[in-house]
Amino acid sequence: MIELYTWGTPNGRKVSIMLEETGLEYGVHSVNIGTGEQHRPDFLALSPNNRIPAIVDPEGPDGAPISLFESGAILVYLANKTGKFLPGDPVRHYDVMQWLMFQMGNVGPMFGQLHHFKRNAPEPLPYPLERYTREAKRLYGVMNQRLSESAYLAGADYSIADIATYPWVARHDWQEIELKDYPAVKRWYDEIGARPAVQRGYKVPA
Repeated sequence: MIELYTWGTPNGRKVSIMLEETGLEYGVHSVNIGTGEQHRPDFLALSPNNRIPAIVDPEGPDGAPISLFESGAILVYLANKTGKFLPGDPVRHYDVMQWLMFQMGNVGPMFGQLHHFKRNAPEPLPYPLERYTREAKRLYGVMNQRLSESAYLAGADYSIADIATYPWVARHDWQEIELKDYPAVKRWYDEIGARPAVQRGYKVPA
C-alpha cells in the first residue's frame, strides 16, 4: 500500500486524484500545514523542502521501497508504475510532459502567489496583486486557446497534465476568475470535475 502524506491544497489533491484514478491502494497521513506539521523531522525525512505531498511506496522499482516528494515527480512515477495517463509513444509522451511542466512552472507558482497576495498579505499591495492577476489571466488565456483546439491539455486523451492542472483551476474563485470568460477551460473543468475519481480524490484528506 502506498502511503500518502498530504493536505487539502492543489498540489496535494493532484496526487490523491491520481491515486484514485489509477485504483492503487493507499493510506492517507494528514500533514497540517496550518499548524506547521510540515516542519516535523519525520516529515522532513521524506520531503526535505517541507512541502506536501510526499509518498512512500513499499513496492517501488525492482520491489524496493521508494519515497518521493514534489507532486509532478510523484505523478510521473505513478503513471509509469501503472501505465496510465502518460503515453508510451514518444511524441505523445512529450506532449504530456510539456503541459505538465507548464503547470509546474507557471500555473502553480503564479496562481499560488495570487492566492497569497489576495488572501494572506497583511495589507493590500497593488503592484503584486496587479502583476499576478494579469499573469493568471494570461495563463487562463493560454489554456483556453489550447482547449479550444484539443479535448485535453496534451491532446485527445486525459493525462497527468490535466490531473495536475485541475486542482489549481478549481480555485478560480480564490483568483477571482470567471470561468465563463474562458469557455474552453470551463468545458474542460466541468468534464473533469464530473469524473468520480476526481471527486473522491478532491476530498482527501477528509
